[in-house]
Amino acid sequence: MDNWDEIKTAYHVARLGTVSGAADALGVHHATVIRHIDALEGRLGVKLFQRHARGYTATEAGADLLRVAQATDDQFNQLAGRIKGRGADVSGDLVVTSLASMSGQLVPLLAAFQREYPDLNVHFLTGERLFRLEYGEAHVAIRAGAPPDQPDNVVQHLIDLPVGAYASRAYADEHGVPEGPADYGSHRFIGTDDPESRAPFYSWMRENVPERAVRFRCSDSNAAAAAVLSGAGIGFMAHNLARLHPDLVEVHAPRPEWQSPLWLVTHVDLHRTIKVQTLLSFIKAKAREGLL
Repeated sequence: MDNWDEIKTAYHVARLGTVSGAADALGVHHATVIRHIDALEGRLGVKLFQRHARGYTATEAGADLLRVAQATDDQFNQLAGRIKGRGADVSGDLVVTSLASMSGQLVPLLAAFQREYPDLNVHFLTGERLFRLEYGEAHVAIRAGAPPDQPDNVVQHLIDLPVGAYASRAYADEHGVPEGPADYGSHRFIGTDDPESRAPFYSWMRENVPERAVRFRCSDSNAAAAAVLSGAGIGFMAHNLARLHPDLVEVHAPRPEWQSPLWLVTHVDLHRTIKVQTLLSFIKAKAREGLL
């Protein structure tokens, strides 16, 4: 096949299901997407997509072609990631990913790292999606919870993040704070909207706090922290984050069973590059100083 642009266009149409979505992803006009699809189908002599009111669905022939396109795109991304990670100095692009809730601690560290190495272009990516190191989507990932088990990743324990239960001063002035489990039912708690959350503090909450007392639920830790600060109830926060807000009242000090382990994760192809090793050493040093 002598026209990769057409195959890449078809891949994005199949992945996103619409011409407009593919056009946005590729940065081209939607007419270009349609022209590429028509040209590719004409060249192959088969229909690659079924057109319908909601978008495009790959046919059997289209699915066969697009599996190859997916593998090729993945290989290009992986190669690009390896190439970007090479170099004899700490410069160029540096992509770090973590949970959004770690932004408050990590952004100052990354800014300090960039001051030491001003030729770096830092990309800090957060979100619910797990960025794939094996495809070069990031150089370093900082992840929480169970140890990551993706193949070809190098996983190092960073710290165990202390987590406590807190309430705003306004909430404590109005409702007081519970003296123990017997008082939980008369208070308002902030919980997760995910009934299967494996966060250790939410597992504890399911076992110890009456369901009727969980009056405010959030889908991520940033929203939960905002709810605590806004006086919505008693909720869990990382101790390092809570100490940045002197008006918070500590309802329960951090407990070992609530702490969340943090892991430094790199792909084996990039792990020993100078850029990655320098960042890992920097983060570990800051963790030892208590800055995480």
